[in-house]
Amino acid sequence: MRDILSAIIANKRIEVAEQKSRVSYAQLEKELANCDLPVYSLKDALLQSDTGIIAEFKRRSPSKGWINQLADVETITKSYELSGAAALSVLTDEKYFDGTLTDLQTATKNVKIPVMRKEFIVDEYQILQARLSGASAILLIAAALTVEESLRFTRFAKQLNLDVLLELHSEKEIEYVSSENRIIGVNNRNLGTFVVDLEKSYKMIELLPKDAVLVSESGISNPETVKELRKAGYRGFLIGENFMKTDNPGSSLNKFIADIKNEC
Repeated sequence: MRDILSAIIANKRIEVAEQKSRVSYAQLEKELANCDLPVYSLKDALLQSDTGIIAEFKRRSPSKGWINQLADVETITKSYELSGAAALSVLTDEKYFDGTLTDLQTATKNVKIPVMRKEFIVDEYQILQARLSGASAILLIAAALTVEESLRFTRFAKQLNLDVLLELHSEKEIEYVSSENRIIGVNNRNLGTFVVDLEKSYKMIELLPKDAVLVSESGISNPETVKELRKAGYRGFLIGENFMKTDNPGSSLNKFIADIKNEC
């Protein structure tokens, strides 16, 4: 199963090369000069929220298959915002997740909260695309990058006024964390087996900077879990499947948040 990440990254490099052949990096830079799309701080949104939910729009995944095949991005992202999400995450990988850059563009036009491009970033070109699509943040996956790439992409994103969520999967990836990384995520899903272990968030927190905004990702389906993770020091919670698998993701989020507040 570990080879899935390798396959995704290999495919992503091919995709980006094809995209560059159609629209050059230089062309995107020219577009950037006229880009006045608003940017909302993901870090501030999480710190100011009393729940910290980053609600994710995701149609399918390699581990689960179809989650919500007919999901409408405009309807769901707006309902997420109205239901109290601190921020949104939108998948833009097409081959493995059935997401598109158009989904991201639709979402950012549709809401006035931070929207993160969730993608397998392997090139600055994708970061330019994110900014031009209205994203306020990007995801960087340590397991998909070298330490040098992670730092370079983080700095480049900051130049574009984008926040960066650096995603870690294991203690070995602590070396990726630099003073530049102010939002750090711990993915509870094992990249090799896809098994989710929430204990990973509790174990990893001891190794992370105390002044960073910490995000727990994957496998969160119980409001009580959010309550306990907040006590431990987490301020963000990336949740997608738990809402997307229902008939009304926005309504599911609304009830989830209400349950968190009732338990606090």
